[in-house]
Amino acid sequence: MADEQNGLFASVDALLEQAAAHDALPVPAERKRLREAAGLSQDQVAKALNVRRETVTGWEAGRTEPRPPTRAAYVRLLDGLADRFPTPQPPSGSAPGPRTGPTVIAQPQAPTSPVLSAASPAAPARAVSARPPVAKKTAAAPAADARFAHGPLAVVDGDSAAYCADGLVLDCPLTDLPALVDWALGEAKLGAARLHRSGKDADPLIVLTESAVQRLGLPTALEDRRGLRLPDDHQVLKQLAKNRWKLTKRGFGPWARVYRTADGARRQCVQFAVGPWGALDTRSWGTADQLEPAELARLLGTYATRVLTPCGSTAVTGLELMTALRPPTRAVKDPATGKWVSGSVPGSLTEAVECAPPEAPDGHPAVAALYPRFHQRTPDQVLDEEAYQWSRPLTDAECMKPYVVGIDVNMAFAAAANRLTVGLSAPVHVHRPLFDAKLPGSWLVDLSHIRLDERLPSPFTPHGERPTGPAWYATPTVAYAVELGYRVTPLEAYLRYEHGPYLDAWYTRLRDAYVATMADLGITPGMPEEHYLAAMAAHQQTDPVLAAVLSAIKATVKGGIGKLRERARSGGWRPGEPWPALARPTWRPDIRAAVIASARVNMHRKMLKLATHAGLYPVAILSDCAVYASDGPSPLDFLPYRDGKPLPGGFRLGVSPGMVKHEGTQSVLWAEGLLEEHGPDVNIARHIKTGIVSGQDEGE
Repeated sequence: MADEQNGLFASVDALLEQAAAHDALPVPAERKRLREAAGLSQDQVAKALNVRRETVTGWEAGRTEPRPPTRAAYVRLLDGLADRFPTPQPPSGSAPGPRTGPTVIAQPQAPTSPVLSAASPAAPARAVSARPPVAKKTAAAPAADARFAHGPLAVVDGDSAAYCADGLVLDCPLTDLPALVDWALGEAKLGAARLHRSGKDADPLIVLTESAVQRLGLPTALEDRRGLRLPDDHQVLKQLAKNRWKLTKRGFGPWARVYRTADGARRQCVQFAVGPWGALDTRSWGTADQLEPAELARLLGTYATRVLTPCGSTAVTGLELMTALRPPTRAVKDPATGKWVSGSVPGSLTEAVECAPPEAPDGHPAVAALYPRFHQRTPDQVLDEEAYQWSRPLTDAECMKPYVVGIDVNMAFAAAANRLTVGLSAPVHVHRPLFDAKLPGSWLVDLSHIRLDERLPSPFTPHGERPTGPAWYATPTVAYAVELGYRVTPLEAYLRYEHGPYLDAWYTRLRDAYVATMADLGITPGMPEEHYLAAMAAHQQTDPVLAAVLSAIKATVKGGIGKLRERARSGGWRPGEPWPALARPTWRPDIRAAVIASARVNMHRKMLKLATHAGLYPVAILSDCAVYASDGPSPLDFLPYRDGKPLPGGFRLGVSPGMVKHEGTQSVLWAEGLLEEHGPDVNIARHIKTGIVSGQDEGE
């Protein structure tokens, strides 16, 4: 009897949900007005409805609509808020004539905020309004930062519309650049709170479209293609100087910073990204430069919220994220004077330090002091920790298989940075040290006696060939030799006795950004392998904006690690002279070497596991992509499974960093033809994705 009654109740509930699906929802702008009038954040609404904050953002921007059973609960919430906070009425005596334009709502007690309706991101309904009185928040409600109420950035178009990250559109002045700067620092309410209590708030970012550039009197293309900056005597720069605004040494280019010297109050600085000048590189941002302003704001806003407000290229932003998460200094009280002074933050890179001579790149002053110009350093003179670029001829047995299949490690360098101990201090030179895997540094050691199967690359060199004598290695590489059971006897080393997991927070931030973006694209941890492969095959077409966010996150990882050893740029620099990057605490080639060594060792460890337990050997490797001969076109056709589970310690399909995805499949005939046409130096891993020889790395 009870089961029958439960069945009837379930049927009735289904009918109620079906009816709720037809409940009328207010227009998107009204949904947002009601929430703000109640003093509720998007996070609070999302938590109550058991959805993501981004989902609520989409409802309020009109991009998506709630579905049953969530729709009924959302309607109930909005109905309740509408009873408490009715729509403000126009002043008495005004005639309700035909609505041919935006309605101006008078609120004399509150400062006006030029808010435009977000009913349609592509063609928003414009309205100048002020926020209604906000209800008093309870003590339990998290206080939003009112300084940055409109998000981290705005994309400014030529019609004076400023598109913000959450679908909001503001009116902004485009009379001249100083007026736009004043607006960005004032009524626009743009910016982002610091990621670390001792860090700095993110400056507001203004992205200029081509039409906005023209309205401001700027050229649509830079004549200075080498320096990529406006000439110092340009009229717009004179306007800035007249209004006491300054520029950094890089001037006004694709990424520009306009500021005033801090006077003890809030930092006065605005970051500009000029779209038509190539601020958003297609190699990192995909087709971002082709998006409409509202969609571009969604792309950059999502990236800013999950990673960091862009402050240059993704490489620059990746490096800045390290500092934002682990700032070098903090305020400490001097016990002698009782005054607040600047002190170092434990675990951070607090000052620029000299690198060890073998860690220095060519052209560095330390190299010039030791070797004559054009001297080609040998392995016992230079630390050469780079990613794999290795391939070999196919065996007869492999030629009998129909396919070659590439698998690619997700976020390989980020995964390698996780829990990696790196040096925080200057190196100490030691002769005949005992190897200690817990000490980060560079070791001169002979590993040429270690012999592995020739079908596997050597784990000690980027080209995969066995070392021929003593060479410099980072700690992870030498530690792997010990892990393999070999004895190592270092001849000398440059060690860093102060060390810590400097990149842990950086990895966590980027991992969470990557996983959240993949989840928005419908790819989640724990998916069955078949479903995961199918979803990955189509994810680039699911949402171009999120696909561009994903591309930028991955570029941030690689670029940030690369920036740790930024080379000198042109512009009068000569080999042997220092360059500006050397003065940064984050110029640390030893940390870059440790991350890359760790990523390469991680790859080899998994390949060795497949070789030992399944007799599988790669035929080519490029960085984080490995190619295997296979009986079928899918990774599932060659990756070994035991009792329905992946081989422990081997490659595993999945979305998390360190797991692998399908990179591409070609025929063995294609691989053999490529080797015959281009010779043994061609790396089929470079072209496995498209099958086209383009000369560029197609990997992640």
